[in-house]
Formats: sequence, structure tokens, C-alpha cells
Amino acid sequence: MSPTPSLVGRFVVEHAALALTTRQVSREQVEHALTPTKQQRTILIVICAYVLGILVLWNIPYVNIVLLPFKLVTVALHEFCHAAAGLCTGAKIKSITIDPDEGGLTRMSGGKWCCVMPAGYLGSSFLGALMVFAGFDVLASKIVSVIIGVCLLATLIWAKNWLTRIITVLFVGLIVGLWFTPKGAGLR
Repeated sequence: MSPTPSLVGRFVVEHAALALTTRQVSREQVEHALTPTKQQRTILIVICAYVLGILVLWNIPYVNIVLLPFKLVTVALHEFCHAAAGLCTGAKIKSITIDPDEGGLTRMSGGKWCCVMPAGYLGSSFLGALMVFAGFDVLASKIVSVIIGVCLLATLIWAKNWLTRIITVLFVGLIVGLWFTPKGAGLR
């Protein structure tokens, strides 16, 4: 005989009430859980310094050239995401190119364009979010750096111009170099 709905409902309510009464959280426990550690504070300060530095460099003519390699690697990841979506929808990837004016082009035949077109923005935003969230843990940073490295190496396979090849090799080399910083802290 199966339990009636009223018995199941009463069982759930009783156990939920028991769980709530046995697990009361004090104000100190909540404050402790929400207070960042010294390491987390340092990471937050570094993130704020990066944001401030990027804002300043972005808006100063002739100095903003410092950010160009980072902008171009973002374009490379954006174009990789178009290519990955194309592959997932049956496209044949012909080439990926990046131009110095911070533009890019992924040539492919076939695929579902309704999936491929937004994939560049969505995918590169997702990869950027992964990098930000991984910044609080060395192991997570290492995992994300491998993911980014694989994406860049895949971009290198389809690269058809020297700028694309140079940018991808440069940043894959940078990722490998950061792995050898003490305790992988450079990846964070």
C-alpha cells in the first residue's frame, strides 16, 4: 500500500521543521562566512587594480597600445567560440583570422547560423567569467588555464594569418610560463 499524500506531506513538514530547529545559525557564523579571508581580500584588491588600470590605459591615446595583445586574444577566443558552435552544428571550419584593428573572421560552410552567430559573444563572456571566478583558487585557475590554452591551440589549427598565429602562440606561452610561478599564483 502506497502512502497517502497527506502522510507524505506531514512527513516532509515534520522533517523540515526538525532540520530548521536543529540547525540554527548565529549572527557570528553568518558574519564569519561572509567575511573574506586575507587571501580573498588580496585577490579582490588585485581585481580592482586591474579594472582601474585597464580603465586608465584604455582611454589614454598611444598608451592604450599596451592593451592591444589582450584585446586580440579576446578576439581569438571570440572567433574560437564561433568555430566551436559551428563544429557542434555540423559546419566545416575553413579559417580563423584576426586583424590588427581588433576584428576577426571565422570562415565556415554549413552549420546552424542561429547557433553560430551568438556563440562568439556568449562563449567569450563565459570564458571571461570562468577566469574571474577561478581567480580565487589556484587549482581552478590551473583548470581554466588549460581550457583557455586548448581553445587557443584549436584557434591556431585554423589560423590563416600571421597575427592570429603570433597572438595564440604568445598567450599559450604566457599560460605555460605562469604555471611555473610559485604555487601557480601567477595564474590567479
